Amino acid sequence: MHVDPVRPTRLRETPSHRQAGLTMEGVRHSYGSRQVVHDLSLSIADGELLCLLGPSGCGKTTTLRIAAGLEEPSAGTVWVGDRVVAGRDTFIAPEQRGIGFLFQDYALFPHLTVLENVRFGMAHLPKAEGVETAVAALRRVGMESYAGVYPHTLSGGQQQRVGLARALAPRPRLMLLDEPFSGLDKRLRDQVRDQTLHLLKDSGVSTLMVTHDPEEAMFMADTIALMRDGHVEQIGNPVELYCRPRTAFAARFFGEVNSLPARAVAGRVETPLGTYEAPAGTADGPVEVLIRPEALRLEAVQDGDDPAVAATVVESRMLGRSSLVHLRIDAGGAALHLHSRMPGLFLPPPGEPLAVVPDRSQIFIFAADADL
Repeated sequence: MHVDPVRPTRLRETPSHRQAGLTMEGVRHSYGSRQVVHDLSLSIADGELLCLLGPSGCGKTTTLRIAAGLEEPSAGTVWVGDRVVAGRDTFIAPEQRGIGFLFQDYALFPHLTVLENVRFGMAHLPKAEGVETAVAALRRVGMESYAGVYPHTLSGGQQQRVGLARALAPRPRLMLLDEPFSGLDKRLRDQVRDQTLHLLKDSGVSTLMVTHDPEEAMFMADTIALMRDGHVEQIGNPVELYCRPRTAFAARFFGEVNSLPARAVAGRVETPLGTYEAPAGTADGPVEVLIRPEALRLEAVQDGDDPAVAATVVESRMLGRSSLVHLRIDAGGAALHLHSRMPGLFLPPPGEPLAVVPDRSQIFIFAADADL
């Protein structure tokens, strides 16, 4: 069971920038009087994919634009590899940073063919070498046969692959992706992001990606930096953020949670789902208990059974890979409405009594005012 109620340290220890594809230390940025990035530090190792995740307005796109050189930070230092590209008395233009870009609209030139688009960033190479490199890049993304066509004849997924080929062709030290799949429908998005992940990993390039979608971040990222109000709320691998959230905000951001108001008394927290140990240092008083629907396992009640936690089914809905069951639990005379998500087909009828078995490792307890 997670028991850390303390707001996390906003910075993680940053390894030497000489070992990383990207390093940002103490970065701040303001638009006028409004500060949108607060003392942000992170690093991306060679070949690592780090996702900046968070709600709109949290500062993730500004952070990416600072890495790209499209914004100059108000304070702090940015390295690409062992080279300072932004800092006191230093600012390297975007085109001189050795960075590949893939943004939401792919930014393909409509008057150039697919091959010419991919060659565009390699004008410094002899024509024959540039063509050979561009064709090889298109072959890697499965678009070699479209080399002579124009972007407007391609589907959104095909344009995305051409954009990726153009970004990877010059062999950048760092790739920057800004919501690259947001314009695709869900089925195509799943397919294209799977292809993109494998291409990025095969290339060995360090990648910084922005997304607002938690599932996408968990699918793509080696490391997730969850941002809130311009700072890093929590940073770690997907398992750490989903299974060991350090704040109620982090727990809620990764999906639906059941919220149980409760009180801590003498180191214990009593809830309708059982009694749990309070987080270390928790003062007596109100706390918030969060548990994900998939952490509530449901079992049939046999004649004569007296389950520790009993519930009554309100409604059941099939959602494809899982079933969502609405439950009513008696909580000291008041009716408490909870959701359980069970794998596969599980549709008990309304009114059926069930035993509820919580996964104690997925009970998260926070001070009631922790996110204020």
